[in-house]
Amino acid sequence: MSTHDDSVDASVSQDSFLQTTRRGLLAAAASCCGLWALGAPIYAQAAGRQSTLQRQVVDLVGRMRSQGLIRPEEKTSWSVYDFTTRTKLVAINEDIPRQAASMIKPFVAQAYFYKLENSHGKMRYTKEVRRTMERMIRRSSNSATNHIMSIVSRNERNRGARDVERVLKTNAPGIFRETRIVETIPANGRTYRNLASAHDYSRFLYALWHDRLPHAGELREIMSLPNRDRIYHGVSSIPRGAKVYDKTGSTACLCGNMGIIEAPGRGGRRYPYIFIGIIERPSRAKNYGSWITRRSNAIREVSDLVYRDMKRHHPLV
Repeated sequence: MSTHDDSVDASVSQDSFLQTTRRGLLAAAASCCGLWALGAPIYAQAAGRQSTLQRQVVDLVGRMRSQGLIRPEEKTSWSVYDFTTRTKLVAINEDIPRQAASMIKPFVAQAYFYKLENSHGKMRYTKEVRRTMERMIRRSSNSATNHIMSIVSRNERNRGARDVERVLKTNAPGIFRETRIVETIPANGRTYRNLASAHDYSRFLYALWHDRLPHAGELREIMSLPNRDRIYHGVSSIPRGAKVYDKTGSTACLCGNMGIIEAPGRGGRRYPYIFIGIIERPSRAKNYGSWITRRSNAIREVSDLVYRDMKRHHPLV
């Protein structure tokens, strides 16, 4: 169901869009949760909601393009998955590798936890390592990231950043399919060569939520520490009390955010869903501050649209 031509952002014929949605629904959902186990009526209901929300995202991104909030040369990827209904709701350019920027940092943490799990006691998860993890993800510290990378590499083949990718793909090749980790983060933060797809982030977040990764609870806790994100903060429709597990990514060529929003519902129930938004440009923005602010707000606009859809289908507060 994932569309691979970024022209879907601007215009997709209704017939081809619906055809793609019907053809790909089972495959897209199966990769995350096994929708084949659900009955035909649920499939029909999910297909209807999926096609509606994806069309709304396509239309919204198209309007933002016409307003100049997203430039014609900029490419985008979007992914939404509802844990409650076990439905992939949006998959736009989901399998295209894009610059990862700091969104690669939870992957680095996961590589560390794989090595820790398989070290037979040779590695220790100390308070110092925990603080470094927090700086890497909550504060987005590049030096902390490089330090965790170096620990992974020393305990793998001692080949630097590529060892992080090797560990991830050795342990979970089905999750990190389009991930490429080939460089540490330079002092100026200009990291453009590490790649991942929205689908990689989605598969990772799905496995993280369902405790299918070593030390998943610890990594969720670190990713939930308060920070300035683009999928909850500044999104008017999402109430206070929502919990977010996320990581942003920012360069002069990339604005993104991947995470899980745990929306509060009536009666104390929670309704978690995955939201991923990525905007990538082919060259560095001349005015980084203005560019990143506008693209961050564009991601917030789509996040607002998705939350309002969630509220129509679940008893959210």
